[in-house]
Amino acid sequence: MQTADAREQMIEQQVRAWDVLDERVLAIFRRVPRELFVPPQHRYLAFADLEIPLPRGQHMLRPSVTGRLLQALELTGMQRVLEIGAGSGFLTACLASVSAHVEAVEIFPELAALAHANLASQGVGNAQVTTADAMSLDSQTRYEAIAVTAALPIEDERFHRRLQIGGRLFIVVGEAPVMEARLIRRTAEDTWTSQSLFETVIDPLINARRAPEFTF
Repeated sequence: MQTADAREQMIEQQVRAWDVLDERVLAIFRRVPRELFVPPQHRYLAFADLEIPLPRGQHMLRPSVTGRLLQALELTGMQRVLEIGAGSGFLTACLASVSAHVEAVEIFPELAALAHANLASQGVGNAQVTTADAMSLDSQTRYEAIAVTAALPIEDERFHRRLQIGGRLFIVVGEAPVMEARLIRRTAEDTWTSQSLFETVIDPLINARRAPEFTF
């Protein structure tokens, strides 16, 4: 199957079929060449609705999950975005295509280098990839949108507090086999709302805070 046909099939049969109906989001998948962000040995899977393996035991998000994430954040091209977990840089490129600037944080240097190289090869100039542990960030910068691409065992308010008032945060909370994608909105300095979006299973966030274990 030709690449263009395979991409369109992914968009129509996987992404749109999973309630991604925003044409602006579907257009992102047409603009950003997902296959060029997939490791060469897995490129034949580029348009399958699968978590494609990456170095260090990590995975690319499924196209359907990526679509729901982008749809939930409702980016208009004006936002400053924080991405936790750059992976191969595909979601970073998608976010950058509809935002003012993306700051992507990746804990594994090998993946940060891969994302940086992939973004550079596609001429993405409004995204920066930093090698760091997201759980150790001490910056007080606030963002209009935040995407956390790995699961948190429990919600962690440090991400909530990095939002501007009116900002939106996409997170996945829980542990396999039950995880829930949520959209958090900051409505005031100390007020947030939480909306359940869908169930999924993705890689856990390295060093994420866990609930205290119960002991007798």
